[in-house]
Amino acid sequence: MLIYGWRKSVQELATATYLCGNCQNPSAHALRRAVTRFTLFFIPLFPISSKYFTVCTFCGMTNKLTKDEAQQVQAMQQQAPQPMPQQPPVPQAGYPQPGHAPQQYPQQQIQPPRQGF
Repeated sequence: MLIYGWRKSVQELATATYLCGNCQNPSAHALRRAVTRFTLFFIPLFPISSKYFTVCTFCGMTNKLTKDEAQQVQAMQQQAPQPMPQQPPVPQAGYPQPGHAPQQYPQQQIQPPRQGF
């Protein structure tokens, strides 16, 4: 008795950001590949088919792609990332920053609790 069948697995290949055709939002799109493999006794042996698609992380819409289009999306993602602009450090509360005059906070009057009704 032979036990055979197929199993589908999905791999995430890359993530690219561009304008979604469905929701019109500039959002991240996950490039995924679904591979269907022939199995014998629950052991995957060789691929039967392979499909590429992207999934919008904002609205969830999927788009089928050819292998060439998938390679273009991967190349778009693998380009050198743009350096992030340097953000000034966030000042810690209560500590004066060098080069700045200490801040004077207004004194608050604390009222004693009222007694009686």
